[in-house]
Amino acid sequence: MAHTSGMWVATAFCLCLLNFAGTCNAGITSKYVRKLYASQEIPKEYFPSPPGFNAPEQVHITQGDYEGRSMIISWVTPLHPNPNVVTYWEAKNGHKHSHKHRAHAKTTTYRYYNYTSGFIHHATIRRLKEENTPFKPYMHRYHVPYKAAKSTSPLWYSIKRASAHIIVLSSYSAYGKYTPQYNWLQQELAKVNRSLTPWLIVLVHSPWYNSNNYHYMEGESMRVMFEPWLVQNKVDIVFAGHVHSYERSHRISNVQYNITNGLSAPVKDASAPVYITIGDGGNIEGIANNFSDPQPSYSAFREASFGHAMLEIKNRTHAYYTWHRNQDGERTAADSTWFYNRYWYPHEEPTSSMV
Repeated sequence: MAHTSGMWVATAFCLCLLNFAGTCNAGITSKYVRKLYASQEIPKEYFPSPPGFNAPEQVHITQGDYEGRSMIISWVTPLHPNPNVVTYWEAKNGHKHSHKHRAHAKTTTYRYYNYTSGFIHHATIRRLKEENTPFKPYMHRYHVPYKAAKSTSPLWYSIKRASAHIIVLSSYSAYGKYTPQYNWLQQELAKVNRSLTPWLIVLVHSPWYNSNNYHYMEGESMRVMFEPWLVQNKVDIVFAGHVHSYERSHRISNVQYNITNGLSAPVKDASAPVYITIGDGGNIEGIANNFSDPQPSYSAFREASFGHAMLEIKNRTHAYYTWHRNQDGERTAADSTWFYNRYWYPHEEPTSSMV
């Protein structure tokens, strides 16, 4: 019994060592904290009432039923309970509109201490036609040369820019085996000529390696599907967005796993890309400032701040990369490193960075 107990203690000790080894030797978590400033109140005169007598104001639109076939239109009139009708019709690509419909509003007012509201109207428009085309606003607003890349969708495509072959993938389109995006990427990687375009760069939306608790592992299924191809083809860098902070990884991969060996942890891999989360351009949601602790070993540098990056390709073997923190107009390089091309110069890179 004592011998068995000793074995359990030894096993537990080994497991602790393995766990420690998986989290030590990590990179840098920047101690920089972005300054916070009190919001300034916008002057009232910046929001004048609309012109005209008793014109509707404070218009609000929200879904009006469970299925998404109705909308509630709300508005306020300051002086009189009319107008209290919404007129609507089906738009048909710039042609004359079809039959008009009218929805009458329910009108209310309320008092709160010495405040008396205007006339508040709520009208529900019903039996609307459902829009089910995914990414329709994006595809109408942003045109890309996807047909030149033999892609069937503007959501995934490629371009050649100077000495770089750049592949754009869609995190939110189907990418399982034999889907259009899967087939296209397989064919596109086979066409890359590293003599003409030495640098191979991939862009995705959801990061595959992300130690921020915001959007954690949302890109995992795409990583499992495509990471072996990226390692096999010696992709140099993968840029991702989605997480509103900054992080750069070491060259690592997690492609050893199969159903029998149980190996499923990132390891150093000279053929793997560097993964950079660069979703830090600024946004209304604020900074993603909830990094996991301790910092995982695959993470080289991370900082919860807004910024931008510059990648200077010097030749077919070397590129210089800097990430610049944005703070009150100051141009501060917080992270920098040299990248060595995986195809032409697959040597270990320096680990230098700036804080």
